[in-house]
Amino acid sequence: MAEFSFSSPDFEDGGEIPKKFGYKFENFEPKIRIDGGPDGTVSAALIMDDPDAMKAVGKVWVHWLMCNMLLPEHEDEVSTSTIYGKTDFGETKYGGPAPPDGKHTYVFKAYAIDTFLDLKEGFSKQDLEDAMKGHILAEAKLTGTFAP
Repeated sequence: MAEFSFSSPDFEDGGEIPKKFGYKFENFEPKIRIDGGPDGTVSAALIMDDPDAMKAVGKVWVHWLMCNMLLPEHEDEVSTSTIYGKTDFGETKYGGPAPPDGKHTYVFKAYAIDTFLDLKEGFSKQDLEDAMKGHILAEAKLTGTFAP
């Protein structure tokens, strides 16, 4: 299999995330592309968070959690495998950037996983991290900045 990679056609790595993806704007979910992965990759997981929120709200803010995502070469095998976790907005869907104090950097982390994870809709970031232990084959990262 090809090298594990993660990108978005909506913004470049390290670049500005367009306003339409902001929580207080249109909150559109950015398109993401996860490709490749080592032999044995069955699914992918995603965590999007805001480590800069630690300064403003005292914690890393979780914006998006997904697991059991199929890579493009397997998308025809199971049509609805993706499960969403609960964000710090209290929702089980994408919650876009919403920095309370100026420009923040958002980190999107994708993981190649050797199985489907046994998680239920609304799982937490900690649940996901615990479930992935011993199953991560590769990681990829994408960052973007956002200022209101």
